[in-house]
Amino acid sequence: MTNVQHAPEKREDNVPVGPSWDLRLYVAGQTPKSLTAFANLKRICEEHLAGNYQIEVIDLFKNPQLAKGDQILALPTLVRKLPEPVRRIIGDLSNTERVLVGLDLRPRGEG
Repeated sequence: MTNVQHAPEKREDNVPVGPSWDLRLYVAGQTPKSLTAFANLKRICEEHLAGNYQIEVIDLFKNPQLAKGDQILALPTLVRKLPEPVRRIIGDLSNTERVLVGLDLRPRGEG
């Protein structure tokens, strides 16, 4: 398992800005599709979550029992644990617009 954590931005009074995003990426080893999914997720998070996120990469080759808790049926799968509700996106996350809609995000400047 790999964890990528970024501290949330803080206001002058040291209060975190915006929601904290807890994301889990389920993969099966270091396959090209798994690596692509992680790279795409990291890019999307940096562009749209302003560093206010945590990514946990779970390799089901090493920990297959962890698939049951989040009902993982295909790989790679991204699970948004927080903010609720839980959401799942299957695939290498290369379609940025699909990922943004799936995570309930909107590109900056829109909305």
